Amino acid sequence: MMTNKRDYYDVLGVGRDASESDIKRAYRGMARQYHPDVNKDDNAEDRFKEINEAYSVLSDGQKRAAYDRYGHAGVDSTAGAGFGGFSGFGGFGDIFEEFFGGMAGARPGRSRGPLRGDDLRVDVLLSFEEAIFGIEKKIEVPRTEPCPDCSGSGAEPGTEPVSCNQCGGTGQVRRVQQSFLGSVVTTSTCPACNGEGEVITTPCSTCRGRRMLSVTRELMVNIPAGVDKGTRIRLSGKGDAGLRGGPPGNLYVVINVRDHDYFRREGDDILLEVVINVAQAALGDTITVPTIDGEEDLRIVPGTQPGRVMRMKGHGVPHLRRDGRGEQVVMIQVAIPTKLNEEQETMFQELGSTLGREIITERKDKGFFDHLRDLKDVFGL
Repeated sequence: MMTNKRDYYDVLGVGRDASESDIKRAYRGMARQYHPDVNKDDNAEDRFKEINEAYSVLSDGQKRAAYDRYGHAGVDSTAGAGFGGFSGFGGFGDIFEEFFGGMAGARPGRSRGPLRGDDLRVDVLLSFEEAIFGIEKKIEVPRTEPCPDCSGSGAEPGTEPVSCNQCGGTGQVRRVQQSFLGSVVTTSTCPACNGEGEVITTPCSTCRGRRMLSVTRELMVNIPAGVDKGTRIRLSGKGDAGLRGGPPGNLYVVINVRDHDYFRREGDDILLEVVINVAQAALGDTITVPTIDGEEDLRIVPGTQPGRVMRMKGHGVPHLRRDGRGEQVVMIQVAIPTKLNEEQETMFQELGSTLGREIITERKDKGFFDHLRDLKDVFGL
């Protein structure tokens, strides 16, 4: 018996006018905090005993009246006498269940009900064009399905599973352990039937009692226009079969896309770099450029500078969740000839003499470093 006992109301942190529900609520909170299986402090066990002793008195109307009138002397003969089982504590079993998943006593019935099947993932590799325009693709999906011969029971046709003798068909086994708390009933999954509540005495010859078979199914997947690397398409109910009547899981088709020889994608825009000669840049021209839809004419205005960005509307990627398409973004580069024949060299000399030899150090339009920044922004260089 503890000496120098504290006031029971102080132990639970409630006033003397506390209602029964106030006392129960305070007890539940403190029991959670100081239970020795949760609180590893050296004094947790003594504190827990003190809390339960206080609650055993204040939760009982007669004991509480005696304590209010005579103090500890009025209840010392009975306080704590019920520590063996907590059956009258009106809520300790609930607390124990919160901590240990029902160790204070489990309801009858199987420990496991229907289980949803696992989700599956299949990766699909598309060409650049297939991702842009969409395609119907055939895929192979390895998954589990109920055995067709035994309909998922696991038992040979003409036989049935029988109730487990060890757990009596509940799927759980109960054990009684003695501790300083008294008798504690614990429950766990039955090892004989793995929580099924039944055992298969004559396994199905097809699935060998496993209830499921691994199969590979071919499915057609409608891949919408505009998908990109990492896009996930969910096919509901096309994953592994559920257990004990549970629903099947989902199948997730994850998109990968091959790189194109000269197109690049940035969001819903398609990027293309083209190179023209100095005469085309200076005089202007109409050139033919590839697009994802085929070849299209593009007008080069006279005086086009290296790094100029031109946009071709409606030649990008279809938007996934709205109408319309992105743009084709064309970056113009100018090729400087490295080898000239005699006639070309003479013509460039004559041209150079008319242009002068002044070195320009400042420009109002974009300079070299601005073009470098454009290249990084547009092409991710």
